[in-house]
Amino acid sequence: MQAARGASLSPGDDHGAAATHTYVRLFTVVAAVTLLADQVTKVLAVEKLQGRESIELIPHVLSLTFLRNGGAALGTGAGFTIVLTAIAVAVAIGVIRVARRLRDRWWAVGLGLLLAGAAGNLIDRILREPAPLRGHVVDFIDYGVFVGNVADIALTLAAVLIVWRTWRGVGLDGTRQEKT
Repeated sequence: MQAARGASLSPGDDHGAAATHTYVRLFTVVAAVTLLADQVTKVLAVEKLQGRESIELIPHVLSLTFLRNGGAALGTGAGFTIVLTAIAVAVAIGVIRVARRLRDRWWAVGLGLLLAGAAGNLIDRILREPAPLRGHVVDFIDYGVFVGNVADIALTLAAVLIVWRTWRGVGLDGTRQEKT
């Protein structure tokens, strides 16, 4: 139980430099592992799925379908690739800046996933066809309603964690703000 307003929610947590370093390290590991998984799976999707029929994994639920997406979620914003690229750059820079203040494990995981998701799709927009800064994102996980990738999963999980921590009133530093 929280002893005082602004006290840590995790037993044994201190808010010194060592604690911050631990959470920044967790943030970095989550971001790096997720980004690596995203990029490796996209390379495999290009090599193994491009030009092939969908591969059904769970009938009528989950398939592997190669798709190049020039837009955002559900293919929206296809004519705004440069704008989407700029937004992803801004998100990545913002997340890296606030990560230095992390003292909560769930914020560290959420922001690590957010950085990896933004960076994973940003890499595609910068480097992939049809042109630099206008690249299309490689999507291949077909849920029936939409097709996504590991970066999209990371962004979705990040959103859930960020909303949860915010709803609970937990700040980046692990303290709970009293509701007024």
